[in-house]
Amino acid sequence: MTASLSPPRVLLLAVHFATKSDVQGLTALVAHHPNVLRPELILRVLLTCLPETLRSSEYVGLIERIESGDLYAEPDLSIQFDSSSVQDITDAEAAKKTRRLHLLPLAWVDAPEDALADPVSLFLIHRAHRVDQEAGLLTQLPDLIVPFLQHAPCIRTWMVSALLPLLRRNYEYYPHEPITQTLESFERLDSRTAVALLLSQTGVREEDLPHVGRDLRGLIGPWLHNDARWDKSMEKQSPTESDRSDRMACPAWEYVLEWLTTQAVVSWRVAVKAFDQWDGPNDVDLGEYGSGWLGDEEQGLLERRFARAALASAYSIPEASVEALSGVNNIITKIMTLLDQDPCPTLQVASSLLSPFTELDSERLISAKSASLMRNDLLEESNYLTTPNQTSTQLLHVLTLSAFILTKAGAPCSVRRAGELAFLRDEREQKATAVKLIHSLSTNGPKNDDKYWIRARNELLWLRDWGAEEAFGSSDIQTYGIFSRLKKDFLEVECLKAFLANTRYSLARSIYEDSPDKPLNESVLRDTTVAAAMEAYDNASNPHRGRGGLLKCDDIIHAFPKTLPEMHPAARRIEALLKATHALSEYRLVLKKGEPFTPVVLRVLTDPVSIIGKVLEQNPKGYTNIQDLLDIGSNMVDAGLLDSDTSKPSRINSTPPSDPHIATRKRITAMCVDAALTEDDFETAYSYVVNRVAVYADPQVTDEYSWKAALQAGKYRRTARTVKPTHIGTGSGNLDIRHLEQRIECLSTAVRIAPPATLQEILNVFRKCEEELNAAIKAEEAQESAWDDQGDVQAMPGAFSSTVPAGVVRNATRSSRHVEEAPMSLFDLSRASMARAQHNLSALSSLQRSGQSRASDVEGSLDDASGQPRVRKRDQLREAAVGTLASGVGWLIGAQPVDRSQERE
Repeated sequence: MTASLSPPRVLLLAVHFATKSDVQGLTALVAHHPNVLRPELILRVLLTCLPETLRSSEYVGLIERIESGDLYAEPDLSIQFDSSSVQDITDAEAAKKTRRLHLLPLAWVDAPEDALADPVSLFLIHRAHRVDQEAGLLTQLPDLIVPFLQHAPCIRTWMVSALLPLLRRNYEYYPHEPITQTLESFERLDSRTAVALLLSQTGVREEDLPHVGRDLRGLIGPWLHNDARWDKSMEKQSPTESDRSDRMACPAWEYVLEWLTTQAVVSWRVAVKAFDQWDGPNDVDLGEYGSGWLGDEEQGLLERRFARAALASAYSIPEASVEALSGVNNIITKIMTLLDQDPCPTLQVASSLLSPFTELDSERLISAKSASLMRNDLLEESNYLTTPNQTSTQLLHVLTLSAFILTKAGAPCSVRRAGELAFLRDEREQKATAVKLIHSLSTNGPKNDDKYWIRARNELLWLRDWGAEEAFGSSDIQTYGIFSRLKKDFLEVECLKAFLANTRYSLARSIYEDSPDKPLNESVLRDTTVAAAMEAYDNASNPHRGRGGLLKCDDIIHAFPKTLPEMHPAARRIEALLKATHALSEYRLVLKKGEPFTPVVLRVLTDPVSIIGKVLEQNPKGYTNIQDLLDIGSNMVDAGLLDSDTSKPSRINSTPPSDPHIATRKRITAMCVDAALTEDDFETAYSYVVNRVAVYADPQVTDEYSWKAALQAGKYRRTARTVKPTHIGTGSGNLDIRHLEQRIECLSTAVRIAPPATLQEILNVFRKCEEELNAAIKAEEAQESAWDDQGDVQAMPGAFSSTVPAGVVRNATRSSRHVEEAPMSLFDLSRASMARAQHNLSALSSLQRSGQSRASDVEGSLDDASGQPRVRKRDQLREAAVGTLASGVGWLIGAQPVDRSQERE
């Protein structure tokens, strides 16, 4: 029956067997009808009708027999098949049905050119496409393809470059995030898209970072295993030896390198892991399906491009952290290994060695063009920064080390930023970075570790010239570094400031004062020390000189005894400032808005003496410490705080004039007088007026404080709150008379030192006070007379009083006492003085002499103890007023004052 089957019926039966997945029946049918079922036809039937869900192992044997020809060489005719499905079909009907079969062709659009003449290869690839597209059974395809890897090179190439990457990507590496493309659509992707899809999950999660190299090795490596990725048509016009390797290009490889450099920008850890874990084009994982296939020329090209991409990625990493910079250094080490160079040390080791960088083509590398090349065209062959050679790797390493030194100190810096500082050589940017570095060293470092600060200074100086000065033993060479535009003195001064700010006084002295090769000259060292001391003072929060900033200020000015001895003017001014500030710490002192007093306030105030006023306001009985307050004022003057030229950066460095001491003393004394009066301590105020204001007063020099203080004391009236005197002395026992006498004495001082324009006001007070004094004296006299009369009448011995009428005794006594006790009135004296001054101005001085002689005539009694003439207190006051009016009466009548020096002569 089998022999009677026509070709159309044989074909229909073959289709039936394939559709039913009856591979055994189809095999038997082929054996009986080899002339009809030729290999290509069988493969088309299988491709079209065999279910895609059928396991590959079920029909691979048939394909192998077709491939080997065994199926046709010795057909096994003993195998029978069931042909009942076509028994009832005529040949005409069978022929008609076969025309409607529409069997798929083995070839398809974009089929590999080297497979077009090979039906088996076309079938295998086409069948794989259909299994994946129709059934999604990509994992079964290795069972279909692997048995035929030796059949043709195109099968192995396709298996490695298409099926293996997609299979690993979707089912082995990232099954939770598969790509949606089918096998056929994946093959049609352009190279850039294919690279992006294959690596879309690489390093996305933290836990996937250890697998970055695996992905590049197991996905990209196999995917590149295809000649279709290469473009060998790029011929150079000048085929020189250096250009010979560029006659071919691998665009797919370039997209891989672009992906790497892009990762350096967006996810630098992925880029670092890529170069750490992957050795480039020769590091490929083809599994058991193949081995290396690149020639030496192709391999060399890809390796050079890989090294350039590594340099480009290092420059592209924007992260300014120790971890990122260590990653950059790892990339550099990988490049050096690829180039057979000695690997560079780790950054920690390199920062301790600080080896000089002398492999520098300065004219080309240190330029603005290099700054541009760090950002643009990093993968271009014309970019000398990324050309893989010893100079470029050494330059990148020294830039990375520079950035590392800054970053580990707390001043973050990326490789690109370090390159900009070195290439652009902008002095302002370099200075700002250096200052930031030193500030970070002071803020973040151990303040009491001299080794730390020695290392910090060495690193700072190395950053200026990358060790060239030390290497060549000369300071005259052109320096290149990230601080190359900064003078060495500037960096030394900044180091010195950091040493002093962090209390490294012994270290600073050993380097800058005791060292034979002094880094700084004496004047610069002294000025820097003074500035550092004042900075410590200004930053102090406690005015006690034994604590905090003031203690540091004190220590700093004594740090260099040879350069800044104690007798140096600057040291003396600072010492005076510390004394004044420390003395203020003994008092309660709060400024506006409840802010406690800080030392810097003393320096910024335009009127620092006003602080004394606040001390007196906030400290009851503070005025009794007048000598302490006067010492504070004197130290303020010595510190230069009262200099008129406040435009100077530091008033502590200016020379104070000699007269501010007197002026300050007068002002503080006046403040104490006012404070005493405010607290109703007239006795202390009076004492300050007569013992200090009157002593300090110079009639030739009028100040605005002394006469006002004396006037205020003269105006003061006793109240119940007035502090009573503790002892009377030689004064009147009558407290009212004593107080009035003291007031007159204060007013006489005010008259003597006040400016002419104020005399009328003072004299008015003087007149009222004198009237009160006269009234008090009369009251006292009346009381004394009454007491005397009583004694004369009742207690006179010998009964003399009985022979003399009481009225006569009383009148005689009162008359005698009146002559003795009643001196000329102040205003009588004033009128007489004015009359005489109108007659002869030159005789004004005689007023004083006549007043003195009259007082001595009236009061001629002797002191019992000393035997010396004693003048009563109130007459002394009148006598003082006489002298005052003699000098001031000229103003009363509009005359010019008499020159006292000529009068004395």
